[in-house]
Amino acid sequence: MVIDKQYQDDIDIILSHRHDNGGDYWATADGRLAKGSPFSTYNSALMLVELGMEPTDPVLQTVADMFFGIWREDGRFKLYPSGGIYPCHTAYVASLMCRMGYVDDPRIQKTLRHFLDTPYTDGGWRCKKFSFGRGPETEHSNPFPTLNVLDAFRFSAYLNAESALDAAVEFLLAHWTIKKPIGPCQYGIGTRFMQVEFPFGGYNLFYYVYCLSFYNKAKKDARFLEALAALEAKIIDGQIVVERVSPKLAKLNFCKKRPV
Repeated sequence: MVIDKQYQDDIDIILSHRHDNGGDYWATADGRLAKGSPFSTYNSALMLVELGMEPTDPVLQTVADMFFGIWREDGRFKLYPSGGIYPCHTAYVASLMCRMGYVDDPRIQKTLRHFLDTPYTDGGWRCKKFSFGRGPETEHSNPFPTLNVLDAFRFSAYLNAESALDAAVEFLLAHWTIKKPIGPCQYGIGTRFMQVEFPFGGYNLFYYVYCLSFYNKAKKDARFLEALAALEAKIIDGQIVVERVSPKLAKLNFCKKRPV
């Protein structure tokens, strides 16, 4: 695949940060793969795939090996050398690995099976870490990790063929109505959510609409169509433009913020 020069420049910038966190391939010295955003191993790989780098490139093959190195037999991924294993971590990695073409790998298939076996009562996925305290709102699943899970499943044969995924879609569509922060990590739908963010590193309108657009359960639902209309209202000259970006990514061409 021939990569446009402006995007090759972006790739070169990302690669230039490869040792920023003390290890190689954006990892920390002790092997943490999600530390150092936006130039963590996870975020950097996500951007490189988005920019058109082939999964067969030695850089992405090495990154894939690093993530498979933290895979556990029960299907989860342990992103940090110490501490617990949280559903959100497994969701992030599963989404990335599916984007990188590993959806049919037996390990990823086991990860997807793990998610199908472990939804919370409201249809999404939820951890038991309460960083912001407990309350009625924390009895819900976490919307962003649930969206990551659906992002992974859109690459699989389970897409539009599994009732558990329909339940997860319904949970996210319900959040469009609820809007208030919910889940142990308290993701809400407010001003920040409504700002277009790219690449897909957070819970925001663009990622929400894009991911749900693959699911038949959402496509004709009034709540999804309302979210889609909100995104379409932001189109300028036929393009969706970035409204919010990390200052550290400001020099990259593919995610430049819209001029004021």
